[in-house]
Amino acid sequence: MCGIIGAVAVRDVVPILIEGLKRLEYRGYDSSGLATINGEQLERKRAVGKISKLEAKLKKKSLSSKIGIAHTRWATHGKANQANAHPHFSKDNIAVVHNGIIENHSKLRETLEKAGYEFSSDTDTEVIAHQIHYHLKQGKNLYAAFLASLAMIEGTYAIAMISPLMPDSLFAARRGSPLIVGIGVGEYFLASDAAALISVTQRVIYLEDGDIVELQRDNMTITDMAGNPVERIEHISKLQADAVERGEYRHYMQKEIFEQPQAIIDTLEGRIHNGRVLEAAFGPNAGELFSKIEAVQIIACGTSYHAGMVARYWIESLAKLPCTVEIASEFRYRKPLPNPKALVVTLSQSGETADTLAALAETKRLGFGPSLAICNVPESSLVRASDLVLMTHAGPEIGVASTKAFTTQLLSLLMLTVVLARRRGMTAETENQIVTAIQSLPRQIEKMLTLNDSIEKLAEQFADKHNALFLGRGIHYPIAMEGALKLKEISYIHAEAYPAGELKHGPLALVDDKMPVIAVAPNDDLQEKLKSNLQEVNARGGQLFVFANHSSMKQGFDYINVIETGEVDEIISPIIYTIPLQLLSYHVALIKGTDVDQPRNLAKAVTVE
Repeated sequence: MCGIIGAVAVRDVVPILIEGLKRLEYRGYDSSGLATINGEQLERKRAVGKISKLEAKLKKKSLSSKIGIAHTRWATHGKANQANAHPHFSKDNIAVVHNGIIENHSKLRETLEKAGYEFSSDTDTEVIAHQIHYHLKQGKNLYAAFLASLAMIEGTYAIAMISPLMPDSLFAARRGSPLIVGIGVGEYFLASDAAALISVTQRVIYLEDGDIVELQRDNMTITDMAGNPVERIEHISKLQADAVERGEYRHYMQKEIFEQPQAIIDTLEGRIHNGRVLEAAFGPNAGELFSKIEAVQIIACGTSYHAGMVARYWIESLAKLPCTVEIASEFRYRKPLPNPKALVVTLSQSGETADTLAALAETKRLGFGPSLAICNVPESSLVRASDLVLMTHAGPEIGVASTKAFTTQLLSLLMLTVVLARRRGMTAETENQIVTAIQSLPRQIEKMLTLNDSIEKLAEQFADKHNALFLGRGIHYPIAMEGALKLKEISYIHAEAYPAGELKHGPLALVDDKMPVIAVAPNDDLQEKLKSNLQEVNARGGQLFVFANHSSMKQGFDYINVIETGEVDEIISPIIYTIPLQLLSYHVALIKGTDVDQPRNLAKAVTVE
């Protein structure tokens, strides 16, 4: 979603702000802007579109300052235009950037308009700037006006503010949206994501909900909402500058697809010993908490939800535990019946997904059992709020369409399944077989990546397509869903996934020679039934693209393209069959000429509801 970067230093901060914005591009945005203080004046530049547009404006009239804030905006309130781009000003002495949603902005706006304030945007953020100025007029100093304004706001936010009234101070606050302080030598930085800071520092402090910070070149003060000082632990970020560079690859998504063997290796490291998954990998008290579990409740959004759907098959078949998988935004509002013996598993690449965080909080309020976060970002809100944590170690994922985060989530869920199943009677022999398959994953994925050239050629047949159907059966139905999501995300082809057995219940009406049908067909107990479903498509002239373990799938079909995957162990096949679907969506997007890494209207981390 939106991104924040701020700095107060002894050097010109404008290049730092621009570099930070570029490193936040992956989060998704439609406009950008920055504000600085020069003498007793605020100066601002804003632009719609890519950050290069903002840079072009700065070249025409450069800004230079030792303090500033900048922002990439993803439109929520108001259209994507320059007037709605951040930063927002009030009376030329308050500048504000904001991530999140102010739920009572309409009421506050009405009150401020009656007090004589004129609004130049349709955003909820401008309310914050005017509210601070309003409290200044009531005789409060800048810090007190900031606090008073925060007390009136309902909703979620990460806010940064500068003002020529205190030209050496940068103020910020957090509630529900991530915010990080970066520590330099005689300088401080602020960002919504550590990726924005890696070019200037690896020393970071993760602010917590309710924290308010004042940054000066040589001083930092953190307080709570009541103004009481609080201490936060300094961390050394493990993020490296080259980890968020594309290197030899054309796009981040392509790079991240090909990084999956290493991501799997990193996620496995230290978690398997002597043919067993180590229970302690989930936390020092994991054994005690797992011993009380009689059900599993998985909560996630988007791609992570698909990972959870795959896990349901594993958990119920191997661990013999009932497993429910729900979309976080639905779970949090449906008044679920609490189960104190259910392990709550939340999945999120960023650990800042607003709906998932809210759903986790709801499980705690209702009285569900212990919580486990499977996440890719240490110190994220989800990690800190959970009883147990398993980090995926996928490394930075910049492309909006998730790839390596998904496969490492699947691996993590399979390891969880093994641990739970062992407690419920799984034999050592079965566990060893599964672990052997798990350890073969990097090699198997590398083998699947060798299909890249043939899939690139296959993608040419999608050049004039506008719709597609994805089919799968059993545990591969969620993989078909993930394939459809990837295709629609980055190529803008309308794609839907169905269990193959549902064809006759509606989707078959859509099939003709203009509707490609993509099927996941591993050699399992359901392959023959899937063949029967595909014959129904074939009889209606539908063009078939089938990912199968051998070429015999071609027999009896007129319009079929079979991509042979070779033999794959059944337990890990959902992970393996994900790879060619990622490659297919990537190459189709290239042919369509879309923005692969930053598809329109989408954000990497959905930090607002």
